[in-house]
Amino acid sequence: MKWNRAIEDYKNYLHIERGLSKNSISSYGHDIQKLVNWLAENKLTDSPLTITESRIQEFVYQIAKTINPRSQSRVISGLRGFFNYLIFEEYRNLNPMELIESPKIGRKLPDTLSNEEIDRLIGQIDLSKPQGERNRAMLELLYGCGLRVSELIHLNLSDLFFEEGFIKVTGKGNKQRLVPIAPVTIRYIQLYKNEVRVHQQIAPDARDTLFLNRRGKPLSRAMIFAIVKDLGEKAGIRKNVSPHTFRHSFATHLLQNGADLRAIQQMLGHESITTTEVYTHVDKTHLAQVMLKYHPRK
Repeated sequence: MKWNRAIEDYKNYLHIERGLSKNSISSYGHDIQKLVNWLAENKLTDSPLTITESRIQEFVYQIAKTINPRSQSRVISGLRGFFNYLIFEEYRNLNPMELIESPKIGRKLPDTLSNEEIDRLIGQIDLSKPQGERNRAMLELLYGCGLRVSELIHLNLSDLFFEEGFIKVTGKGNKQRLVPIAPVTIRYIQLYKNEVRVHQQIAPDARDTLFLNRRGKPLSRAMIFAIVKDLGEKAGIRKNVSPHTFRHSFATHLLQNGADLRAIQQMLGHESITTTEVYTHVDKTHLAQVMLKYHPRK
């Protein structure tokens, strides 16, 4: 079996069996390709079925010189999953990654914005232009509902249940969840939908898509990132601001104001509560206040 064939089969498995997103599948393929490229550069002929633990250990040693521990850990994890797939399909009996350890890395805490910073950033939007109303509605939705950028660009008109106070969000692995939406966020979306979007010439395949570009087509992830970065710079915010920053801020502010961690997990669409627990590390001052307020022996 050749590497190209094995990688394509693995990508199909991740798509069909695991239901992963295109971005996740692409990342896994890219990490495996690092190993393939290294083998080619060193004129090594190991195949996916014959490569040994010692050979992969050589590869890991080499990449450790050029990439940071977090990236190393991701590559090792990706390769481990790939070889587990080959075992699952009965191409191999053993996983050559079994005894290869990932480097120890600290948990990276997400950047968050304060309420004042969010207001300042959104305040930079030029509402005199048609895309201004759209951009305000998008950012209010990112912060108001804690959406991922991929969830935002794929949100449809048919996903809006404003009378019930919810939107239907399609997250990772095509898993759907209902997320509550506040009246203020509804108002901004309605303003964009009724005053701007209604006047656009919309592409046939985008008639149900909520947020559109000037050509009436769905927005790209890159465009959302560019909009947020530009507004962050204009607002003079020195933090690393991205669409995901609004999601982090949504979760952090809910936790700071006393929201239940399980409820935040459901709204964010986290499969595991441990993923949501990162927000308990963001503001230790708040946790100390909770302990002093509620512990019987304070």
